[in-house]
Amino acid sequence: MQQKIIEKDNLKKELEKKAEKKLPKDSLAKEWFNTESMTLTTRAYLLDKLLPTLVPGVEKMLVQLEKKTLSAKADIPIKFDPINYLGEYLMRNNPYYIKDQRMSGYQRVMKDVTEDLKIHVPDTICNRISKMKANVKQKRKQREYIHTVKTKVVGMRKHALEEQFDEWILDPKGKIPMIVIQNAIRDFFQKANLDLQAHWKELSIIESTEPGLNKLEFTQYISSHIADLKSEFFEEFLKHLCHCAGEFREVIKTDMRKQMFAELFLHCDRGKVERLDRQRTLALLEAFYDKSSQMVRSLLRNPRQWPFLEFKEIDLSEFWGDTDIQRHIYEDFDTVLLEMNSRKTQSKLLENPEDQQKKHDKWQKSIPPPNSPEQEIEMTVEQESQRISTEEQGRMSTVEQELNIESITEQEILAKLTPEQGLSRELIEQEPHRGSITGQGQRKGSTLGQESHRVSASGQGSHRGSTVQQGFHRDSIIEQEPHTELIAEQESQGESMIGQEPQRGSIAEQESHRESISEQRLQKGSIAEKGQHQGSTGQSQRKGSTSGQGPHQMSPSEYDSERELIIEESEKESYTGAFSEEQGIDETSLSGGGSILGESAQSRDPTLSEDSEIASQEERSLEKTDEEVHRSSEMQKAVPTSRRKDLSESSRAGTKKDKSCEPKSPKIEGKSWSGEFFNCIWRTKYVKFEDEEQAKLIYGNSRFTELHSIIRNIQSYKEVKGRSAFNGISFNLLQFVQLLETFVGEDTPLSISEALVSFFKRGYVETEEEKMSALEEVRQNAFRIRRGLLLEALFQKWDSDGSGFLDLKEVDKILYSYKEGMEKEAMKKAKLHIQFPKPRPDQEVRLSSKQFQKYIELVVSELRGNEEQSLESVVEFLMDTLERSHIESLRDCARRKWLHQIQYAAETSGVSLEPVYTETFKVLTQDAEAHGNKKISAHISLLEENLLLQERGNVLLRNVACTLDDAPFVLNKVLYRDMKGISFTVVDEGVPIHVPQVQYHGNIFFWNNSRNEDDRNGSFLALPLQDEHMRIFGVLAVDTLRDPREINIFLPHEIRFYQGVASVFSTAYHYVHSREHILHTVVTGIGWLFNITPAITSITTYFVEPSPDQVTDYILRDMMVTGQMGLTEIHTNPPVISRKLCIFRDFLFKCTDSSEVVLASTCGETHIVIPLRERTGEALGILDVNIGHTRMLLYQEYKDLQKMIKMIQAACDELLGEFSGEIKKNFVLEMEKLGEVQRAGILFFRTMLQELQDGLQRLNSMDFVSLLLYDHNLQTEPENTKSQEWEADVNLVHDVLRAVVLFFHPDVEFSSDFKNWDICKFYINRYLVEHICVFDPTALQEEVNLQLINEHIRDHSRIEVWKFGQVAIELLYHWIHVSLALMELKKKANTGIIPPLPSKCDKYIYTEMPGRILPGQS
Repeated sequence: MQQKIIEKDNLKKELEKKAEKKLPKDSLAKEWFNTESMTLTTRAYLLDKLLPTLVPGVEKMLVQLEKKTLSAKADIPIKFDPINYLGEYLMRNNPYYIKDQRMSGYQRVMKDVTEDLKIHVPDTICNRISKMKANVKQKRKQREYIHTVKTKVVGMRKHALEEQFDEWILDPKGKIPMIVIQNAIRDFFQKANLDLQAHWKELSIIESTEPGLNKLEFTQYISSHIADLKSEFFEEFLKHLCHCAGEFREVIKTDMRKQMFAELFLHCDRGKVERLDRQRTLALLEAFYDKSSQMVRSLLRNPRQWPFLEFKEIDLSEFWGDTDIQRHIYEDFDTVLLEMNSRKTQSKLLENPEDQQKKHDKWQKSIPPPNSPEQEIEMTVEQESQRISTEEQGRMSTVEQELNIESITEQEILAKLTPEQGLSRELIEQEPHRGSITGQGQRKGSTLGQESHRVSASGQGSHRGSTVQQGFHRDSIIEQEPHTELIAEQESQGESMIGQEPQRGSIAEQESHRESISEQRLQKGSIAEKGQHQGSTGQSQRKGSTSGQGPHQMSPSEYDSERELIIEESEKESYTGAFSEEQGIDETSLSGGGSILGESAQSRDPTLSEDSEIASQEERSLEKTDEEVHRSSEMQKAVPTSRRKDLSESSRAGTKKDKSCEPKSPKIEGKSWSGEFFNCIWRTKYVKFEDEEQAKLIYGNSRFTELHSIIRNIQSYKEVKGRSAFNGISFNLLQFVQLLETFVGEDTPLSISEALVSFFKRGYVETEEEKMSALEEVRQNAFRIRRGLLLEALFQKWDSDGSGFLDLKEVDKILYSYKEGMEKEAMKKAKLHIQFPKPRPDQEVRLSSKQFQKYIELVVSELRGNEEQSLESVVEFLMDTLERSHIESLRDCARRKWLHQIQYAAETSGVSLEPVYTETFKVLTQDAEAHGNKKISAHISLLEENLLLQERGNVLLRNVACTLDDAPFVLNKVLYRDMKGISFTVVDEGVPIHVPQVQYHGNIFFWNNSRNEDDRNGSFLALPLQDEHMRIFGVLAVDTLRDPREINIFLPHEIRFYQGVASVFSTAYHYVHSREHILHTVVTGIGWLFNITPAITSITTYFVEPSPDQVTDYILRDMMVTGQMGLTEIHTNPPVISRKLCIFRDFLFKCTDSSEVVLASTCGETHIVIPLRERTGEALGILDVNIGHTRMLLYQEYKDLQKMIKMIQAACDELLGEFSGEIKKNFVLEMEKLGEVQRAGILFFRTMLQELQDGLQRLNSMDFVSLLLYDHNLQTEPENTKSQEWEADVNLVHDVLRAVVLFFHPDVEFSSDFKNWDICKFYINRYLVEHICVFDPTALQEEVNLQLINEHIRDHSRIEVWKFGQVAIELLYHWIHVSLALMELKKKANTGIIPPLPSKCDKYIYTEMPGRILPGQS
């Protein structure tokens, strides 16, 4: 049926088409179309209903009328009525009754007009349909347009990504590791300044580095993650990828260097002991450093300074009193700055005092202090360290060369016009990110880019680290060394003023204080555009005013200008020495002074001698190194900068492609990448951990088959794997490689590393006695570890219920039967050398795991024969003697796993006790259900001092945690001594108490008063919670009141297991609190440092935690970060980072792996990563000190950082030793007795106070006598610079000594003689140091005028004391401030120093040091 209708319609359409061909349309009908609103509805109705029939009828009527008229004229009678005819026609042609009426051409056009007119009639179906069709059509066009645009954008983005792919270094298969791209994408979306979290799609980061991406896969993979990015964000993403490509090239280069050093370790480890002597290694580094050329030494780090030396190896007087800037980790780091200060002072003396004051005020307003790193100008120069061929240099276009020549010419002119302005501050502002020697790209701050910066400084971007427009922001290290006059002139003011680092400052920012006022205003505006950087005025203020720290504040451009003048002078004086040595070509100059090859025979160590063939090889290597260093400097002036093409076609014509983002050489300094990450495979291929090796040996020994499963569990339950312990005697592979990486730095070419390797291979020589001694030491260490594993496994087999202790009587009973009692006397002798715990009330002596191991070790040492064989025999005898059923074995295995979960919860809690409480109750419930068939309730009560109701007892028990069902009745409730209960009996006696039926006991306190007495059926068990010193700090209570059975007592094996739970909980509890106290100490130390060291951008504190999976060894938890204003942000839900997420920031894990200090850079910022060590030497956490875009801190700031680290590490050792029971608490100050939290809050200052007291005791009387010679009356010279310095020194000495006297003689402030120095100096006698060493700032009986003491020292800055350079003043100055800080903390003991304990909530908590009285503040 439907088919017939369709056919009929088709036939109708065909007939209409034929009719249209026969009858053409009559356009006259179009005149009916009129959209006038007044007649629109009527017109549409008539055209639709009437006119299509009426018009043809009228037409025919007129035809008939015409015929009738003609007949009438012919005298033919007619009778014709037009109206009747028209009416008849209308009736005959009614459209309702006539189907398929043929239409004329006029009617057909009229019908079309009608349809068009209906569209304009409002509120009709046609009108609505027409509007809908119009909207649909418009939307369709929009979609098509959008699709076209998206397709075009996608195509352009894919094309841009394809171009960007060529910037990466590829493996031999032409691929990039997927994990690298994943890290790059993740880092981009994690940028806080872009706020792209809404576009972030969670990435599943792979573990392996093997999967790679070719160009097509690279484009598709990235496109799938950035499809929703806007154009401006995509451009930022391209810049980010360019930066990551350069970073990845440096990662590969570091990987090559690491492999080189690892092979060196294996070569030097001829005895295969997997250890190298530390002192010999450091001596070789010192020899290599001393015999290197001046240029090479500028790239290396001084091995005689921290972090190469440990704090205990540095003399105390040297640690506090060493102000020799030549001993910095970088040679001559502060020399140029001091020389500039001297020149500026001399020049200002020649000026009018009024003009001098105006210029000084104007300069202070426009330029921030030089200690603010972000305000210092840095060079954005990256150089190619590999040999650039002549062909590659010839690829530069003629136009670019001309621009380059013109730019250099202008640089020379500018340098001559203003020789003291403009140089970028390489030495102070040197960015260790990637140096000029090892940079992989071309020069970023080229002359072409400099020309554009001269035209407009406002067009400079603010993106830091961008390589698309600015390059990788890498500084030139080679500028630290002497060059020719041409190089000095070309690297003078022009490079700084033309703005090679846009975000660091525009042209106006780099002008000196002698520029015009308008330029200074421009400089202020440029600084304001920088945002919240470290060097901003606000941040410099938060770190203390530095205006009083010197006679004049210098701009970075002044510093660099002065530096170049000094370099030029040094070149003229030592042209034949240093400069010829710098060229690295003349063998004669290389054999001169300073070079490794040029040392005299008298200066050579006999142990470091080498044959002539190896010497010639090293000579060629060093010659090549110096040549590369010099060539990289020349490259700075030869490579122009261009810009990447924009995505939009309109901007492509006006921009040039940046060479930093052009395809680079597939080789690194002429070496190809193998495609493997040595950093990922060397831990499995080379690094071995002795406990794992010994465990494998035990697995292969059939004598201990029963212990294999226990040892596997011990290894799997190990806290944190993969860390190396620092012992100060030797280096393992990880530590050796890291030490050499720290020595050579990131900026040196591989040729220097090759020279170092060659030097080590010849110099590291061991005697046969040393080799045998090392082998014996390794054997003993292996035996010690194997013995520990065997005895721990034996203890766990014996302690089948997981109680955590063994009965000494049972142990002796079995031991005495060894060899049928023949060794009984030897075992009795062993007891004389060990101190057992005190017997319990039931005369039971309990041995913990450590005590059991020590006891067996002593027993074995008393036995005759080989110690190793004796140990294995004793362990085998005890293992075979102990018999356990299969059920006991299964139960013990389950309980060990549950107990480990409690400790694991503490280690992964982020310093929070909530997970520990939760896991403890979970373990108790699981064991009760599985092994006791019980339903239990439990709660934990901790002892507190009773401060409110002391008549009810000195202490109380507060319920801090409980099972969920009991929370309304138990949580936060308090139990006093005068209340019913057995908990205080447990506290007093220290033994568990089991009440089988509580309803008959009569001394049980029921927290739930609503429970009927008939329902109070069940058992109750109370267990003491003890620390490592056997001090009780709480009670763990378990009951079965909720169990439906009437009688349900605890069995002996359950009670023993609950004792084990209490023991593990106590360990976990103190583990969390030890970390909390360490955080508290770190907060105090960082607050002290931030108040005296303004150059530090931020300090982030991480703790090491075991990994939740078995693939990785550990993770790092970001606990807190100290940034702006010295405010510490403590993360209450701390985030974690894993190794696979840190391809570009692996220095955090390098520090943790080796437990050594790491100096690294990322995103143009320098990081000093410092480990916080356990007492065993392993890293428990790290401090990531970010010093911003500077190469290194000034020497004074660097020494203050060392002071902070030394105090924090000493405090950590003390805290960890106390919590582990190794040492007893030592209360030095009165305030330490107020509580644990208060003690942790002052431990940093107490440790520093003891250090200062020790240092003062080591001083002799002449150190103080020399201070008394500083007197105003001794000044006889006329007013000049020296006299002013003498006056300042005298004021400093007098004020410091007077402040010290006021601590012990507060009444002299009212004496008129106190201002008379001749009388006051009599208080400086031999008893002063004695008073200082016994002085307790927190236990003063008399009031000390703190305000008056502050008035004496507040005008003397930290810089002034440092420049004075007298160890006694240095120690006394810090002693005064530490004492004042402790007094302030004493006043705020209950409110000012208590940091929050992090809890599991999505919030941040801020804390800072109370008061502002630390050094450097006024």
